[in-house]
Amino acid sequence: GLCTDNGEDAHRIAPSPVVHVRGLCESVVEGDLVEALEKFGNICYVMMMPFKRQALVEFEAMESADQCVTCGANEAVYIAGQQAFFNYSTSKRITRPTNADDPNSGNKVLLLSIQNPLYPITTDVLYTVCNPIGNVLRIVIFKRNGIQAMVEYPFWSQKAKSALNGADIYAGCCTLKIEYARPTRLNVLRNDNDSWDYTKPFLVRRERGKGRQRQAILGEHPSSYSDNGYGPHCPLLPVPSNNRYKRSSLHDAQEVVAYPLPQTSSYMGHASSSSVAMVSGLHPAKMNCTRIFNLFCLYGNIEKVKFMKSVPGTALVEMGDEYAVDRSITHLNSIKVFSKRLNVCVSKQHAVIPSQVFELEDGSSSYKDFGMTRNNRFSSVGQASKNIIQPPATVLHFYNVPPCITEDELQRLCTEHEVPGFIKFKVFDAKPSSKTISGLFEFDNKTHAVEVLTVLNHHQIRIPSKYCVLLRRECLLQ
Repeated sequence: GLCTDNGEDAHRIAPSPVVHVRGLCESVVEGDLVEALEKFGNICYVMMMPFKRQALVEFEAMESADQCVTCGANEAVYIAGQQAFFNYSTSKRITRPTNADDPNSGNKVLLLSIQNPLYPITTDVLYTVCNPIGNVLRIVIFKRNGIQAMVEYPFWSQKAKSALNGADIYAGCCTLKIEYARPTRLNVLRNDNDSWDYTKPFLVRRERGKGRQRQAILGEHPSSYSDNGYGPHCPLLPVPSNNRYKRSSLHDAQEVVAYPLPQTSSYMGHASSSSVAMVSGLHPAKMNCTRIFNLFCLYGNIEKVKFMKSVPGTALVEMGDEYAVDRSITHLNSIKVFSKRLNVCVSKQHAVIPSQVFELEDGSSSYKDFGMTRNNRFSSVGQASKNIIQPPATVLHFYNVPPCITEDELQRLCTEHEVPGFIKFKVFDAKPSSKTISGLFEFDNKTHAVEVLTVLNHHQIRIPSKYCVLLRRECLLQ
């Protein structure tokens, strides 16, 4: 329940040393929470939930948590200038990846989860962000479960965790969620975009004969992308601007990070990245190449889709570039479609080859080439800039629908295709001369919206003497 003036609701949940904090502002980092709440007692651990604007704070003593919840219910407690709300958590302890028994135990290695990574995350970017807080020794980036990285410092890394946990690398995206990692030391085999040992700046890359140039080294690490095949520089964006970060920065720290934007699909980066995604957990009777396209096209261009004969319910999706794969992993991994949970990861394949083509359960082909379809949405810089990249939501934006179609007809379309119907419907005002309409559908839950998108995206609505294509995508709604 919400905290109220008399504090009654706050005590409905059994007291716990872990406090659930809500109502945080967008730019808040772990250090802001500690600064505001350490007056109640020693804090063992903080877990940020940036996109929910929430956090869990574990106090050493139950009395401290009690004071925090009671005080927050009776008077305004401000965190980074905004009033926050407190309740006991249902957890008695925040789970740490290290699983250490000592509640204060830390580690020299931090585990960074990068949420909503709209721009490329490379060792260069993370070094620029993490090094001002303390001397970074090694960085390893991996993409098994979204985009994650480990960053090793020479000493216990509480200061870096406090300053960066919850911060955005770029405005409104690439948000850092930081925990202590299990390993106490990182093993780096080569210096490239995905791993770097700053104590050995001349580690030779082991990718001989692949036509890739070795990255230029300026001092300890490369500070520019201009010579490594990414094309011209793109606008410089500031790193987190909250004052805590600035206060703990080195005087000569770089204030900006350059990021490359994909120019073409030929700039393939490094061996551990690929423009092919592997998708498993697909419903054997309800998923086919076209439906995979309908869902994945929101996050990048789709070149080819191929179901694997040897692994039922699994497909390879070749996308326009590796960043499209990263975005798909971030937003589609672990979502439910037709009662099955998708698993999306980077494939070891670098291209999809149409071998072993067979017939799927619905009679369609196990392989389809989408390279020439006009329904790809990232084919030009102008077109790509109009796409709102975000996770699945309960609301779908529809457009390119004939004005004569009624709400009942659209509900019937859902019924005919055996997908859930919408609970709310809104049509945007259109010019009288407009040949199409657009608007919003709202569904009971995200799974329903995803299933409708998967089945009806790009569906051709046939009306007398002409037809129209129905395009759908998630709309940016809070």
